Amino acid sequence: MIHEIIPVGMLGCNCSVIGDETSRDAMVIDPGDNIEQILDILRRHNLTLKTIVVTHAHIDHIGGAARLRAATGASVYMHQDDAMLSDQLDMQAAWLGVETPENPGIDTAAREGDTLWAGSIEAAVLHTPGHTPGSISLYIAAENKLIAGDTLFRGSIGRTDLPGGDSAEIVKSIQTKLYALPESTIVIPGHGATTTIAIEKRSNPFVRG
Repeated sequence: MIHEIIPVGMLGCNCSVIGDETSRDAMVIDPGDNIEQILDILRRHNLTLKTIVVTHAHIDHIGGAARLRAATGASVYMHQDDAMLSDQLDMQAAWLGVETPENPGIDTAAREGDTLWAGSIEAAVLHTPGHTPGSISLYIAAENKLIAGDTLFRGSIGRTDLPGGDSAEIVKSIQTKLYALPESTIVIPGHGATTTIAIEKRSNPFVRG
Protein backbone atom coordinates (compact mmCIF):
# COMPACT_ATOMS: atom_id res chain seq x y z
CA MET A 1 0.00 0.00 0.00
CA ILE A 2 1.17 3.49 -0.85
CA HIS A 3 0.65 5.86 2.08
CA GLU A 4 2.04 9.37 2.23
CA ILE A 5 1.17 11.73 5.09
CA ILE A 6 1.72 15.44 4.60
CA PRO A 7 0.91 18.35 6.94
CA VAL A 8 -1.26 20.83 5.04
CA GLY A 9 -2.49 24.34 5.74
CA MET A 10 -1.64 26.81 8.47
CA LEU A 11 -2.71 24.38 11.22
CA GLY A 12 -0.71 21.42 9.90
CA CYS A 13 -3.55 18.99 9.29
CA ASN A 14 -2.25 15.48 8.54
CA CYS A 15 -3.51 14.69 5.04
CA SER A 16 -3.19 11.05 3.94
CA VAL A 17 -2.76 9.93 0.34
CA ILE A 18 -3.48 6.20 0.12
CA GLY A 19 -3.06 4.20 -3.06
CA ASP A 20 -3.26 0.62 -4.28
CA GLU A 21 0.01 -0.44 -5.90
CA THR A 22 -1.74 -2.72 -8.40
CA SER A 23 -4.89 -0.90 -9.51
CA ARG A 24 -3.39 2.58 -8.84
CA ASP A 25 -6.73 3.66 -7.35
CA ALA A 26 -6.44 6.12 -4.46
CA MET A 27 -8.24 7.95 -1.70
CA VAL A 28 -7.20 11.21 -0.06
CA ILE A 29 -8.18 11.90 3.52
CA ASP A 30 -8.54 15.44 4.87
CA PRO A 31 -7.23 17.65 2.04
CA GLY A 32 -7.34 20.86 4.04
CA ASP A 33 -4.99 22.76 1.74
CA ASN A 34 -1.81 22.36 -0.38
CA ILE A 35 -3.79 20.82 -3.22
CA GLU A 36 -0.96 21.10 -5.74
CA GLN A 37 1.28 19.10 -3.42
CA ILE A 38 -1.41 16.42 -3.11
CA LEU A 39 -1.81 16.33 -6.89
CA ASP A 40 1.95 15.99 -7.28
CA ILE A 41 1.91 12.92 -5.03
CA LEU A 42 -0.92 11.39 -7.05
CA ARG A 43 0.98 12.03 -10.30
CA ARG A 44 4.28 10.74 -8.92
CA HIS A 45 2.69 7.41 -8.01
CA ASN A 46 0.49 7.36 -11.15
CA LEU A 47 -2.63 7.19 -8.96
CA THR A 48 -6.25 7.86 -9.93
CA LEU A 49 -8.16 9.52 -7.11
CA LYS A 50 -11.56 7.91 -6.51
CA THR A 51 -12.63 9.24 -3.11
CA ILE A 52 -11.99 12.35 -1.03
CA VAL A 53 -12.66 11.52 2.62
CA VAL A 54 -13.36 14.33 5.10
CA THR A 55 -13.08 13.09 8.69
CA HIS A 56 -14.90 16.21 9.90
CA ALA A 57 -15.88 19.58 8.51
CA HIS A 58 -13.49 21.93 10.25
CA ILE A 59 -11.85 24.23 7.72
CA ASP A 60 -8.34 22.82 8.21
CA HIS A 61 -9.58 19.38 7.11
CA ILE A 62 -12.12 20.29 4.42
CA GLY A 63 -10.74 23.55 3.03
CA GLY A 64 -9.23 22.08 -0.15
CA ALA A 65 -11.79 19.37 -0.85
CA ALA A 66 -13.74 21.32 -3.46
CA ARG A 67 -10.55 22.22 -5.35
CA LEU A 68 -9.33 18.63 -5.25
CA ARG A 69 -12.67 17.37 -6.56
CA ALA A 70 -12.60 19.94 -9.36
CA ALA A 71 -9.09 18.81 -10.33
CA THR A 72 -9.78 15.07 -10.23
CA GLY A 73 -13.51 14.39 -10.44
CA ALA A 74 -13.34 12.30 -7.25
CA SER A 75 -16.40 12.14 -4.98
CA VAL A 76 -16.55 13.68 -1.51
CA TYR A 77 -17.35 11.35 1.39
CA MET A 78 -18.39 12.95 4.69
CA HIS A 79 -20.90 12.41 7.50
CA GLN A 80 -24.17 14.30 7.15
CA ASP A 81 -24.05 15.38 10.80
CA ASP A 82 -21.21 17.76 9.93
CA ALA A 83 -23.10 19.52 7.14
CA MET A 84 -23.98 22.33 9.54
CA LEU A 85 -20.25 23.00 9.96
CA SER A 86 -19.43 22.90 6.26
CA ASP A 87 -22.32 25.33 5.73
CA GLN A 88 -20.47 27.75 8.05
CA LEU A 89 -17.09 27.80 6.36
CA ASP A 90 -17.31 31.58 6.11
CA MET A 91 -17.51 31.83 9.90
CA GLN A 92 -14.65 29.35 10.32
CA ALA A 93 -12.54 31.30 7.83
CA ALA A 94 -13.21 34.53 9.74
CA TRP A 95 -11.90 32.94 12.96
CA LEU A 96 -8.59 32.18 11.23
CA GLY A 97 -8.46 35.30 9.09
CA VAL A 98 -8.31 33.37 5.80
CA GLU A 99 -10.28 33.36 2.58
CA THR A 100 -13.49 31.31 2.66
CA PRO A 101 -13.07 28.07 0.69
CA GLU A 102 -15.82 26.57 -1.44
CA ASN A 103 -18.12 24.16 0.39
CA PRO A 104 -17.69 20.82 -1.41
CA GLY A 105 -20.97 19.43 -0.14
CA ILE A 106 -21.39 15.67 0.25
CA ASP A 107 -21.51 13.28 -2.69
CA THR A 108 -21.79 10.19 -0.49
CA ALA A 109 -22.87 10.40 3.15
CA ALA A 110 -20.67 8.47 5.58
CA ARG A 111 -22.26 5.93 7.89
CA GLU A 112 -21.03 3.70 10.70
CA GLY A 113 -20.09 0.32 9.26
CA ASP A 114 -19.42 1.54 5.72
CA THR A 115 -16.44 0.14 3.84
CA LEU A 116 -14.33 2.33 1.57
CA TRP A 117 -12.09 0.89 -1.10
CA ALA A 118 -9.04 2.08 -2.99
CA GLY A 119 -8.44 -0.86 -5.27
CA SER A 120 -7.95 -3.78 -2.89
CA ILE A 121 -7.34 -1.55 0.14
CA GLU A 122 -10.26 -1.82 2.55
CA ALA A 123 -11.03 0.85 5.13
CA ALA A 124 -13.77 0.41 7.74
CA VAL A 125 -15.65 3.55 8.71
CA LEU A 126 -16.19 4.28 12.41
CA HIS A 127 -18.52 7.11 13.41
CA THR A 128 -16.65 8.75 16.28
CA PRO A 129 -18.60 11.85 17.35
CA GLY A 130 -17.45 14.24 20.04
CA HIS A 131 -14.99 16.61 18.40
CA THR A 132 -17.81 17.26 15.94
CA PRO A 133 -21.16 15.47 15.55
CA GLY A 134 -20.11 13.84 12.28
CA SER A 135 -16.50 12.95 13.01
CA ILE A 136 -15.37 9.67 11.47
CA SER A 137 -12.25 7.51 11.71
CA LEU A 138 -10.95 4.97 9.18
CA TYR A 139 -9.53 1.60 10.23
CA ILE A 140 -7.37 -0.22 7.68
CA ALA A 141 -7.06 -3.63 9.31
CA ALA A 142 -4.66 -5.16 6.78
CA GLU A 143 -2.17 -2.35 7.44
CA ASN A 144 -2.85 -2.13 11.19
CA LYS A 145 -3.61 1.59 10.83
CA LEU A 146 -6.25 3.94 12.18
CA ILE A 147 -6.74 7.38 10.65
CA ALA A 148 -8.37 9.09 13.60
CA GLY A 149 -9.08 12.62 12.42
CA ASP A 150 -9.23 14.92 15.44
CA THR A 151 -10.76 12.34 17.77
CA LEU A 152 -7.58 10.87 19.28
CA PHE A 153 -4.08 12.38 19.42
CA ARG A 154 -0.80 11.33 20.92
CA GLY A 155 -1.38 12.07 24.59
CA SER A 156 -4.52 14.07 23.95
CA ILE A 157 -7.99 14.12 22.41
CA GLY A 158 -9.89 16.47 20.15
CA ARG A 159 -11.17 19.70 21.67
CA THR A 160 -14.88 19.83 22.42
CA ASP A 161 -15.38 23.54 23.10
CA LEU A 162 -16.17 24.42 19.47
CA PRO A 163 -19.72 24.33 18.01
CA GLY A 164 -21.03 20.77 17.99
CA GLY A 165 -18.40 19.46 20.39
CA ASP A 166 -19.41 17.07 23.17
CA SER A 167 -16.92 15.89 25.80
CA ALA A 168 -18.99 12.89 26.90
CA GLU A 169 -19.42 11.76 23.29
CA ILE A 170 -15.71 11.91 22.45
CA VAL A 171 -14.83 9.84 25.53
CA LYS A 172 -17.47 7.29 24.55
CA SER A 173 -16.20 7.16 20.96
CA ILE A 174 -12.62 6.56 22.08
CA GLN A 175 -13.42 4.00 24.76
CA THR A 176 -15.99 1.96 22.86
CA LYS A 177 -14.68 2.15 19.28
CA LEU A 178 -11.03 3.14 19.11
CA TYR A 179 -9.79 1.37 22.24
CA ALA A 180 -11.62 -1.75 21.04
CA LEU A 181 -9.12 -2.04 18.16
CA PRO A 182 -5.96 -4.17 18.50
CA GLU A 183 -3.45 -2.52 20.82
CA SER A 184 -0.76 -2.67 18.12
CA THR A 185 -2.84 -0.42 15.84
CA ILE A 186 -0.88 2.60 14.61
CA VAL A 187 -2.88 5.79 15.10
CA ILE A 188 -2.48 8.62 12.58
CA PRO A 189 -4.12 11.65 14.21
CA GLY A 190 -5.39 14.75 12.47
CA HIS A 191 -2.39 16.73 13.73
CA GLY A 192 0.97 15.83 15.17
CA ALA A 193 2.85 12.59 15.68
CA THR A 194 1.59 9.04 15.31
CA THR A 195 0.97 6.81 18.30
CA THR A 196 -0.59 3.41 19.04
CA ILE A 197 -3.76 2.27 20.73
CA ALA A 198 -1.67 0.55 23.43
CA ILE A 199 0.21 3.74 24.29
CA GLU A 200 -2.96 5.80 24.53
CA LYS A 201 -4.82 3.23 26.62
CA ARG A 202 -1.97 3.23 29.10
CA SER A 203 -0.96 6.87 29.22
CA ASN A 204 -3.48 9.25 27.62
CA PRO A 205 -4.39 11.58 30.51
CA PHE A 206 -7.83 12.36 29.06
CA VAL A 207 -9.08 8.84 28.27
CA ARG A 208 -7.43 5.71 29.61
CA GLY A 209 -8.34 2.20 28.57
